Formats: sequence, C-alpha cells, structure tokens
Amino acid sequence: MKELLTMFATFFKIGLFTFGGGYAMLPMLQREVVENKKWATEDELMDYFAISQCTPGVIAVNTATFIGHKKRGVLGATFTTFGVVLPSFIIITLIATVLTAFSDIVYVQYALAGIRIVVAALITSTVIKLIIKGVKNLFQITMCVLAFTLIVFLGLSPVYIVIGAALFGLAMGKWGKIK
Repeated sequence: MKELLTMFATFFKIGLFTFGGGYAMLPMLQREVVENKKWATEDELMDYFAISQCTPGVIAVNTATFIGHKKRGVLGATFTTFGVVLPSFIIITLIATVLTAFSDIVYVQYALAGIRIVVAALITSTVIKLIIKGVKNLFQITMCVLAFTLIVFLGLSPVYIVIGAALFGLAMGKWGKIK
C-alpha cells in the first residue's frame, strides 16, 4: 500500500505543478519517474508519451496510466491516474467558481499572459529534448522534418501523420532498413 500511496503522491505533485498540458509535463515526468523513482527508463517514458499522444484522452492521464500499470498493474494505474487528475479537478473547480468574477481584472489577464509564455517555453524545451533523444540518424531527421512540414505548413492532421509513420516504420523494420 505504501508504494501505491507514493505513486499517487508523485503523480499528484506532477499534476499539481504541471501547467500547459501533457507536453509541459514531460520534463517533470522525466525527473520524477525516470531519474528519482526509476519506475521507467528514458526510452520507456518516450514510448509511453508517444502512445499517449496517439490514443484517445489526455496525454498526461494516459501516460500516468501506462506508468502505473507497468509498476503495479490495474491498481497502480488507478492510483497514478487519480493522482494526476485530482489536482486539475480541484484547481478547475476553484477557478470556475471565481474566474468570472476576476477575469476582467487587468492583473489577472497579465498573469495569464505570463503563464502562456512560460508554457510555450516548456513545450519548446520538451520538443528539443525529444528531438535530441529520439532523432539519431539521417532517416529519422528526414522523417522528423517531413512530419513537421506536413503538419505545420500543409495542415495535415497529426493523427494521419502518426499512423502513416507507424505503418512506414513497420514496413521498413520488416525489411531491416531501420531500427
């Protein structure tokens, strides 16, 4: 039971201090889950994060569920999921209660603008770390640039890009062209 409570507390902290969604959560997940607790390796975390992006639901919740399940099965998944969701539930409930009364205050608008800037920096940092750790050869660089181009400049849905990349990776792996 102690381990389950530790898992809950760890993901509660991650949920409490991660602003900006799943991408902004990755640095904290990496520090807590990989470095501090050693519940997953760097590669496993990247795999969980990638799968979480491709499955329905919130990335943070999906990632927490995968890690909890790996560590302690369904019970672990339940504790980590509840841990990561509870802070958002509490905060959103509090904000919804008072936001309409304070949303017109200029200082609240300034604070939110500042938070958005930091979230953008967190997401950029995460993307750079993912590229450094996951893109290691010319083939992967080409795939990364192609996916970026198709999504950003041509407006294709990331869902189609991820499915296409997975199918392409499976085909290339079958013929031994990529690792």
